[in-house]
Amino acid sequence: MLLRAEELERHLARGLAPLYVIHGDEPLQSLEAADAIRARARAQGFAEREVLTVERGFDWGLLAASGANLSLFSSKKLIELRIPGGKPGTEGAAAIVQYCSALVADVLAIVTLPKLDRRSQDTAWFKALTREGALINTFQVERAQLPQWIAARLARQKQKASRETLQFLADSVEGNLLAAHQEIQKLGLLFPPGELDFDAVCGAVLNVARYDAFKLNEAMLAGDKARLARMLDGLKSEGEAPPKILWVLSDEIRAVAKVQAGLAQGEDLQRLYGNNRVWGEARQRAVAAAARRLKATALAAALRHAARIDRTIKGLARGDVWDELLQLCLRFAR
Repeated sequence: MLLRAEELERHLARGLAPLYVIHGDEPLQSLEAADAIRARARAQGFAEREVLTVERGFDWGLLAASGANLSLFSSKKLIELRIPGGKPGTEGAAAIVQYCSALVADVLAIVTLPKLDRRSQDTAWFKALTREGALINTFQVERAQLPQWIAARLARQKQKASRETLQFLADSVEGNLLAAHQEIQKLGLLFPPGELDFDAVCGAVLNVARYDAFKLNEAMLAGDKARLARMLDGLKSEGEAPPKILWVLSDEIRAVAKVQAGLAQGEDLQRLYGNNRVWGEARQRAVAAAARRLKATALAAALRHAARIDRTIKGLARGDVWDELLQLCLRFAR
């Protein structure tokens, strides 16, 4: 059973599944999902709780033992199995499959995993978890969906905001949902229910954006000039290394060029995505759109520009590295 994070509350109101798998790399959504399941479990009489964290040398026999041994003081038990590395190993994989094959009615399990690659999701142990339990994917909220996500959170506290205000909030907390959650809660404390005033929100909200070099390519492919400038300024102030940023941008330009060349030769688009490590629907759409929009000569010029920036970083050519990185990104602006 696959559940979206926003569907979990409604699902829990109908009853508990014997097993939940929280899978993803978005900390706020993972935390909220686990808290909601725990709260419902407590209400259903799961008074005993045991946390197992998989580290080097972990004894996988503890998983089976935890499911079999109930306390004298409780007839229902909650087990939390946390696998921060996402790889249980051969022994762990077998233990998980075995556990899933013999679920106990009075034992509820929550398995927490980071976001796994496609190969890991095709393993027998992961398939056993998702076959027998409810899978909750907690992935990063796409940048385009962030204003809508904020609006939904404001609605929970009977507040609403204009599109301009929502966009400002999204810009202020980019890439940091935990900070967004805190700022939204603060607005709930500072202002009454109803429409939020833009100027009042500006005065109350801190700039808590956490800029990620690996999100810069998203803004580049979209040709969002304001976001590009803001992200590069943020990365510079946070001390991000220019070589890393250049590598991210160059890798994306090469991916667009290879997809474009493959499409020109009639190759299958999905195969091109796989061969060039273009994962995720949003990124795939952006890469395909750029491949169709830009000329091959423009992509070749962008790669030559990237090579010049590399020489500048190494001190072999003159120039302002950060300005050149911005100019490289702006080549993709519509």
